Amino acid sequence: MELTHLKYFLEVARTEHVTQSAKTLCIVQPALTHALHKLEEELGVKLFKTQGRNIKLTEIGEYFYKKVKPLYEDIESLPAQLRAMENEQSATVNLNVLAASSFVTNAVILYKRNDPDLRFNLVQNEETTLYDICVRTYANYKASRHYGGEDPDEENFVCTENIYLAVPNTAQYRKRDSISLKELQETNFIGLYGSKQLRNICNEYCERVGFKTHIIFESDNALAVKDAIASGIGVGFWPEYSWGRVNNRRIRLLKITDAEFKRDIVITLRRNKQDNSRSERFFLFLTGLLKRTEKRKNPLR
Repeated sequence: MELTHLKYFLEVARTEHVTQSAKTLCIVQPALTHALHKLEEELGVKLFKTQGRNIKLTEIGEYFYKKVKPLYEDIESLPAQLRAMENEQSATVNLNVLAASSFVTNAVILYKRNDPDLRFNLVQNEETTLYDICVRTYANYKASRHYGGEDPDEENFVCTENIYLAVPNTAQYRKRDSISLKELQETNFIGLYGSKQLRNICNEYCERVGFKTHIIFESDNALAVKDAIASGIGVGFWPEYSWGRVNNRRIRLLKITDAEFKRDIVITLRRNKQDNSRSERFFLFLTGLLKRTEKRKNPLR
């Protein structure tokens, strides 16, 4: 059955008048009559019966009409539904935030001031590939192999930041700019809960130098971690700029001398939509913000 023939059938069934239906459909009457006969031949049943100068639906025709009408209306509405879905997809940026969550969240807040209608869907899932932009971190990202991406529909931005030791600005640390982990054998550590990738990186560096951290407290709030360190409860590893600025009157960032503590932040854009323009614009905003933050960095001042 052709959709055009179903359209013709529904119109004639509605008006019960072939001439009037032909005018509404903008076709000649013989062509409409031929289409109806062809539909009946394909179905093997009579859909209409003559009644005076008009035609009426047969009992089978009425049944067919009730079944076909909602189906045809659904099919007719599909293009509009698909366009609406496409518009909704292009107006949503799916963010998989596995690192630098505070930085990314602040970037989202800033960006929505200029594009308030853009929706953000934030998740933390190391297994999924269903994202527009993903933020990860590695101890040493293989930039030569991955930068720019082998997939033409994927683009990567990579930047490196040092990892410092955040300590309370007390007499014990006030005049220091660096420290060895060997001095911290009996020291309590505080961490940011949920920053699994960063924790793995720090653990890897600590294992290399034969140091084991004694973590007594973890919080899912970076501000709570700052406050705990500032109050002297413990010390903690602190990325150079992606976790935000520290108040130097309360906290000091010391360079770790045992090894080159650093990490690579990788932001990946996946062009997996028909219209990726809004995802691309946020990707440029996010990476640009990171570049500007990196240029302004001077955590030890």
